[in-house]
Amino acid sequence: MGKPTYILIIRHGESEGNCDKSVNSYTPNHLVPLTTKGHYQSLEAGKALAKFVQHQAVKDSSSKRSRRSIMFYTSPYLRTRQTCNNIIEGIKDEPGIEYRVQEETRMREQDFGNFQKSKEEMEQIWEERAHYGHFFYRIPHGESAADVYDRVATFNETLYRQFKSEDFPNILVLVTHGIWSRVFLMKWFKWTYEEFESLKNIPHCQYLIMKKDPKTQKYHLKTKLRTWEDTDDTWMQHEVVKEFGDELDCKNIGEELDDDEIDALVDAQKEAINSTKSKDKKIEETYKNLQVRGLIRNGGSKFKVDNQSVQNSMESLVHSP
Repeated sequence: MGKPTYILIIRHGESEGNCDKSVNSYTPNHLVPLTTKGHYQSLEAGKALAKFVQHQAVKDSSSKRSRRSIMFYTSPYLRTRQTCNNIIEGIKDEPGIEYRVQEETRMREQDFGNFQKSKEEMEQIWEERAHYGHFFYRIPHGESAADVYDRVATFNETLYRQFKSEDFPNILVLVTHGIWSRVFLMKWFKWTYEEFESLKNIPHCQYLIMKKDPKTQKYHLKTKLRTWEDTDDTWMQHEVVKEFGDELDCKNIGEELDDDEIDALVDAQKEAINSTKSKDKKIEETYKNLQVRGLIRNGGSKFKVDNQSVQNSMESLVHSP
């Protein structure tokens, strides 16, 4: 089979919507562009990819395809198109580089809906989402992460069929969005929804590296992901505000939320996170007790090993073997 040696997932660069939520009141979400910083981030990502490809100059002994061949799949949103174009700027002059680009609508970000509501109703929606869970909660007139999961599932099936071609490029790059990236990994590695909800958002223009084991043909996630469990309580407020700002869509809101109202939403999210952390700790303690009592054998650790979760080692794109 022509499975790529590497699958690289990258979130778009910083967008105007990440910095100023009022942009969404007059610009459709799919047309929100990158900021100057976002362009810089994606150009740097292109340079990093070029250095990585330099280490792939030798032909793959198992096939005739070049290790310098790249397949880009990108979300059709403007900010991902711009990110992809900037990455290509960093590799197009590299000798021997072969690349193809394909837009894929199934890679678009979760639809957060078209808020035509008062701020009171909006507060209720975001508090409900915090307590109900980010994966299953469907925002009115929008999607849940579970809906995104269904899109990802059909996209993965498309990839599996394409991997049957012996000349499929050696490196697959997915240029996409924060939630989509996490859902993609959840589907690929068969993570639970609890694992999905434990993950923080992906930093802009950071590559998530999946590497194929030549013996088993299975992929291993080489990038350590950030989790809420790893967040110290003293930094929780700062991290939740940052995460909340990444996701909150303020389009068509007649009234702006004041600081107290935003604090209420942040507190709801913090309470939900701490509740999950407490629940996870109890589950872990119960699991250890069952192991001690001999009711669970070592095979029970399959959950952590096979899911290739956040236990994987950190490995930069440039130094990845």
